[in-house]
Amino acid sequence: MNKMKHSLILMKNPILTSLVLCLLMISTAALTMVITPTVKIADLRGTIDLEALIPVSFNDWKIDTSIIPLQVDPKTQAQLDKLYNQTLARTYINSQGMRVMLAVAYGGDQSDQLSLHKPEVCYLAQGFEIKQNIAGEINTQYGNLPGRRLLAIRGNRSEPITYWVTIGDKAVLSGINQKLQQVRYGLSGNVPDGMLVRVSTLGTNIEQAYQIQEIFLQDMLVSLDAGMRSRLTGFADL
Repeated sequence: MNKMKHSLILMKNPILTSLVLCLLMISTAALTMVITPTVKIADLRGTIDLEALIPVSFNDWKIDTSIIPLQVDPKTQAQLDKLYNQTLARTYINSQGMRVMLAVAYGGDQSDQLSLHKPEVCYLAQGFEIKQNIAGEINTQYGNLPGRRLLAIRGNRSEPITYWVTIGDKAVLSGINQKLQQVRYGLSGNVPDGMLVRVSTLGTNIEQAYQIQEIFLQDMLVSLDAGMRSRLTGFADL
């Protein structure tokens, strides 16, 4: 009843109605300004050069040019170009003939409108079936990273995949945790940057593939300087 009376009063008094609407618009605009991120974390951090910072060889690994990591179609590439400032794609081989494909993508703007492109989406766009998608921890000497392990199949190609995502200064599980980390930064008025690190191998021995990938990642992280390692993993400089 009281709500009805208030509605009738507003209808009978157009000046009051206009005033209320004006106040609502002003308050909405003010709230939007308050919660809209304005400071890009990328502008406050040092510039990054993936090609220079990730060694072409380390421990028992060196670049192998005979295998090119997954290439995407022009439409998907155009979308990725909007999301990422830099991407790196290499294949490494060790003395035992084991090959690991590495892909790293850096995006300076991880706001609500832009977000890292999850590998499972990218592989689906290339005609793969995702037969396995398991959230878990990736073991490193510096701590465990929240990540995902996928199995992508296309024809006779079986590609086990391990990846993780870093938003700002923290590695998070892709999906809802990734979005929550973006929101936390947004509420503080900041736009985080982001990093996606993906490794994959070819073969049907899935468990062995994940073990090789973990060894490769551990070797790679040891080879990096502390600052770059922190940017990739979110771990404090060690």
